[in-house]
Amino acid sequence: GLKRDSADIQKSDVPDINMLKFSSSAANEKANKTGRKFIRTAELKFKVKDVVKATYAIEDIAVNAGGFVTNTNLTSEINNTTVTAISADSSLETDYYSVINNMTLRVPNAKLDSTLRAVAVWVDYLDFRIIKADDVGLQLLQNQLAQNRTGKHQERLTKAIDKRGKKLDETVNAEENLLNKQQQLDEAKISNLSLNDQINYSTVNIAMYQRQTIKRELIGNNKNIDAYEPGFGAKLLESLKFGGHILAEFILFLAKLWGMFLFAAAACLLYRFLRKRFSK
Repeated sequence: GLKRDSADIQKSDVPDINMLKFSSSAANEKANKTGRKFIRTAELKFKVKDVVKATYAIEDIAVNAGGFVTNTNLTSEINNTTVTAISADSSLETDYYSVINNMTLRVPNAKLDSTLRAVAVWVDYLDFRIIKADDVGLQLLQNQLAQNRTGKHQERLTKAIDKRGKKLDETVNAEENLLNKQQQLDEAKISNLSLNDQINYSTVNIAMYQRQTIKRELIGNNKNIDAYEPGFGAKLLESLKFGGHILAEFILFLAKLWGMFLFAAAACLLYRFLRKRFSK
């Protein structure tokens, strides 16, 4: 099957250096003892033996960690194609192609480090690994203070509108101002919700690839059938076969005339006998 059981994954499959490369205090929530709010992200690019198998395995790793896959783009790119004539009516088509996948994972913040270690098992060669931990505590506080200010201002505007009575111009301006404040309040709330989501779930961007693969297929050579030209050795062998066939046919032809040869020999002997006898 394409999926790999955890029992099949041995520590000997990957050198310890890969584990060390994927481990980082920036990815470890336990290393954060200050109470700060961090958005953790990881960007990885590496080579694997089989992109399809690694993709399924990494998707399982994300789900088992309590996360999910937000994007996966598995593609095969043909790098080069050659067509070689191998007979008068056949050609060999060879495709050189690369299999790649770009995927994005979201995993719980506390599981980022263990997720990266699990992914490392599938790495054959690491191109790069970038892990960031951005402190957004002040930004959260700024958004919260903005919400408080905007909320209080909104309350004052609402009361002022109610007291103004039916003065249309003043009421319209006040309503527009109130709408703007409401929009600012909503934006601050949404910004904090987005930040908290990024804090709770780390984002992992992965680009993986494998060794260039070759695919060969025998195809008909209908378009350029005259392009095939056998080599000298093939021509010589074909000529010897043809000459042997002619010789065999000639021998068979002579064999069919054995009666005529026998009659001619008998006539010759009889002629010599009669000639000697009458010459005396």
